[in-house]
Amino acid sequence: MKLIYNLVIILFVVFLYKEPLKAETYFLDFKFILDESIAGKKANKYLKDQLQEGIKKLKDKEKQLQKEEKEIIQQKKILSAEEYKKKISSLRTKVSTLKKDRNNILDSISKKQKKARNIILGELNPIVKGYMSENKIRIVLDKKSILLGDESLDITKNIMNLLNKKLKKIDLN
Repeated sequence: MKLIYNLVIILFVVFLYKEPLKAETYFLDFKFILDESIAGKKANKYLKDQLQEGIKKLKDKEKQLQKEEKEIIQQKKILSAEEYKKKISSLRTKVSTLKKDRNNILDSISKKQKKARNIILGELNPIVKGYMSENKIRIVLDKKSILLGDESLDITKNIMNLLNKKLKKIDLN
């Protein structure tokens, strides 16, 4: 225990007297860039529109199924037991198909969102590397990993401007 205590003291003293880091460590907000860059905004709008369109179609199908269910319930006394079971079975199949369609839409939107993110990050990586070499930056951290930091070390807007010049639109089809 005493050995660990002495080691911690020695490391603390070594780091205390070491030359302070020059501004070689910067940070940027990747989430902000993904959401607020020109390509990111267009991709988000496209995905939102696709989701709303899919939800609208699903709601229309759901209303049709509810209407069909009411009709079957009203005809219960008129229909034979076998015919009633066939209609209920058909309705259950349609409900199952509706659930599959809902899952397919959500899965499709999720895949497109992931694709958009990967495209933006793929374009962002060489931009950040170039910026780092031009400005002699050794480390760039994601802002979410930083507890406190001087705002003058935030390079998010600079990087986003460079990304906006390079990437205007993402093809998600």
